Amino acid sequence: MIKIGSERHKERFCRQFIASHQQFQPETLPWPELDEDALARMRAVPFWQEVLHTERRAGAIVAAFAGTIADPLVREAVELQGIEEARHARLIEVMIGRYGLPADEQPPEPLGPDPRAAFSDFGYGECLDSFLGFGVFRIARQASFLPEPLFRIFDTLMFEETRHIVFFVNWMAWDLAQRGRPGAAMRGVASLWYYGRAIGRLLGTIRRGKTANDGKDFSATQAGIFLDGFTFRRFVEACYSENARRMADFQADLLQPRFLPAVAAAALSGLRLVSRRVSPPAGG
Repeated sequence: MIKIGSERHKERFCRQFIASHQQFQPETLPWPELDEDALARMRAVPFWQEVLHTERRAGAIVAAFAGTIADPLVREAVELQGIEEARHARLIEVMIGRYGLPADEQPPEPLGPDPRAAFSDFGYGECLDSFLGFGVFRIARQASFLPEPLFRIFDTLMFEETRHIVFFVNWMAWDLAQRGRPGAAMRGVASLWYYGRAIGRLLGTIRRGKTANDGKDFSATQAGIFLDGFTFRRFVEACYSENARRMADFQADLLQPRFLPAVAAAALSGLRLVSRRVSPPAGG
């Protein structure tokens, strides 16, 4: 069993991340030709500019933090994540250009004076958005919202996002240990603090989305606008099961995000209990 925060732990989560890097260029992916119906569905989605803005900002945050890291192995891994985040933005740019999707250019936002704090905020926000995005992706795929070749391209992004959040939670645990704050209790306190901030930003995004599509940020919950049968219970079930499926690909001795799956499991238990209480008895 690896001791969290140890040199062996650092070696394991960094080298797994580096070894699992995929080599590809967005411009050479097998982009499919879309018929008019598929193009209309894609062009009706109102937040491509938010996706692009978020990925560009992610690349800038990660690259800025990488430049401050003293440990050479951790710096190499974080630099690689920055390259991947920037590549995600390029992939979205290629898709927007290829299919004529609506997306206005947005000016970059200042990153703030503390790269580590920005990276920590970003990391927990990515954990939240990835968990929600897993559910949206699963529902959209089951509904055949887009042609399967596009979902296979998006699968590449989803795999990389999963790698990012596994790397992040292990980096956070290791970093806390280096700062003299090891242990599950300290990790729990940090998670509550940062997830609270991430949820606050998410709620702000939702409020903005009700009034104007201002391009400031993107949240997976906005995807409900184009998915039929987007009930809360179905969404939570999809998030929970798809998260479990994707996390099964990673080594069991590394940490994985646990807070959101635990919240989802509790919510589903409550929803099932309520459903049983309100359902009429058989034969009644």
